[in-house]
Amino acid sequence: MRWSQTFIPTMKEIPSDAEIPSHQLMLRAGLIRQLMAGAYTYLPLGYRALRKAEAIVRNEMDKAGAVELFMPALQPIDLFERTGRKSAFGNVLINFHLQRGDRKVHLALGPTHEEVVTDLIGRHISSYRQLPLTVYQIQTKFRNEERPRFGVLRTSEFLMKDAYSFGATLEQLDDVYKRMYHAYVRIFARCGLEVLPVEAESGPIGGDASHEFMIPADNGEDQVVRSTTGAYAANLERAETGRKAAPIVTAENPAALQKVHTPRATSIEAVAKFLKVAPTQLVKTLIFKADDRPVAVLIRGDHDANENKIRRALNAKVIELADNATIEKVTGAPTGFAGPVGIKCDIIADHDVPLIKDAVTGANELDHHLTGVNVGRDYQLTTTYDLRNAQEGDPCPRSDGTLQIVHGIEVGHVFKLGTKYSVALGAEFVDEKEERHPMIMGCYGIGINRIIAGLAETQHDANGLIWPLAVAPYEVLLIPLNIAEAETTQLSDKFYGELQAAGIDVLMDDRDARPGFKFKDADLIGIPLRVIIGGKGLKDGVVEVKWRTDAEATKVPVAEAIQTVIKLIAERKAADAAKVPA
Repeated sequence: MRWSQTFIPTMKEIPSDAEIPSHQLMLRAGLIRQLMAGAYTYLPLGYRALRKAEAIVRNEMDKAGAVELFMPALQPIDLFERTGRKSAFGNVLINFHLQRGDRKVHLALGPTHEEVVTDLIGRHISSYRQLPLTVYQIQTKFRNEERPRFGVLRTSEFLMKDAYSFGATLEQLDDVYKRMYHAYVRIFARCGLEVLPVEAESGPIGGDASHEFMIPADNGEDQVVRSTTGAYAANLERAETGRKAAPIVTAENPAALQKVHTPRATSIEAVAKFLKVAPTQLVKTLIFKADDRPVAVLIRGDHDANENKIRRALNAKVIELADNATIEKVTGAPTGFAGPVGIKCDIIADHDVPLIKDAVTGANELDHHLTGVNVGRDYQLTTTYDLRNAQEGDPCPRSDGTLQIVHGIEVGHVFKLGTKYSVALGAEFVDEKEERHPMIMGCYGIGINRIIAGLAETQHDANGLIWPLAVAPYEVLLIPLNIAEAETTQLSDKFYGELQAAGIDVLMDDRDARPGFKFKDADLIGIPLRVIIGGKGLKDGVVEVKWRTDAEATKVPVAEAIQTVIKLIAERKAADAAKVPA
């Protein structure tokens, strides 16, 4: 492609509303333009990169045994009602009524396609002999993002690869899950992305096992917990700690239990300030409803409770913070004054709680707290659990290392869904004994846009983007220094045609502009290999060849330039392929 015949509106200044490098560079390099909050147009350079990433995803999905289809973005709302996800998604689900003749039709724009694909497969697959089956699509998704930000990382409209597996046995599910996981590792490696697979919660999708694929990035919105030894990684919602159950014994020489008047002190910070103690000395008592059963959860004052861990510890399907009426019923006091001493419900505690000698807790009485609270004497526990968010420096649960917290951008997610959707939507198969069972499902998603944004966020320098060869909009950028010179133009046209004939993606900057101007744009858009033609070099019979990351160009005789470029591209592709797991 010739620069003069395409559309690459580069920007010299950083846009004032672009917060992070990927957003800034994708705008400045002419990859995207915003139409409105949460919606972007992909311009030619950006769309070429997007399509190359899409091709890698499609290739690996096909290799992993998935078959491609294409489902509607428009979906009937009743599918979401049958699975309970209309309420689970809440305002995120874009749904509306259409007038069709004399009736109104309630529809949604799909944020994912679990309902649609389960309904489809349930109508057409009936025997265990037809299973397992894995299907996938690359399709535009929609969600009502209340705070669109960070360019294409958080939008209301986005491109996603979503795959769905259907099986008759858990072994079939495990087999597909492993193949999808391995395919994801290959996809991100082929795209040139550094990705960290982490254990994750399933969230509103549902299911009982999942992994996220995170791009470590300072501006990532997700927090990732990983071990210093590399033996463990999980997102913050899921991350375990290596702490063990604490001995439940009363401390030696405990202080007397005392009730203290603490007017209007309803928070950890307020109580600690009032009593002149550190938050580590406090035990906060949170009242949850676990499947409608009230339970008191004890956490050290400076720690954050992890609801997913609490749910698992209680073996509950659903947990939520209790309403005010429930809190008053079990504590006898309004919210803010709960404590374990004399509380009228079951109690569970985090591992750190019994280690606090002479703790401060709520007194189950308005404007009062207790000091000198000790386990065994003042309240009872039989064991403890890992119930809080992991923190920097916690012991690793898989090795002798410690945990550290980094930020990440989620780019992919794989789930073992089980039968959540097949039961709700009646997707059943008949086994060899003519007995009916719900299909066992898995779900596997990749944010195609996030591959491109993740590369822009993590692979750039002060001058612009640095594309991996596999997803670069073009592999080679030809820069004729002066298009008014006939020799320069003729040789550039010759190189352009021969590189195209050799199957290399080449962009030629044929603009009538100063060399410095072209070099600035070349750095900004980040095409991997640059070939400079003209000036003193051409008079000496050479052209300059330079990788985007090289400090200096290499002078190559004109007669050898084409084969040199072809060889360099082939060698880089081979080196990149060698980094991809077999």
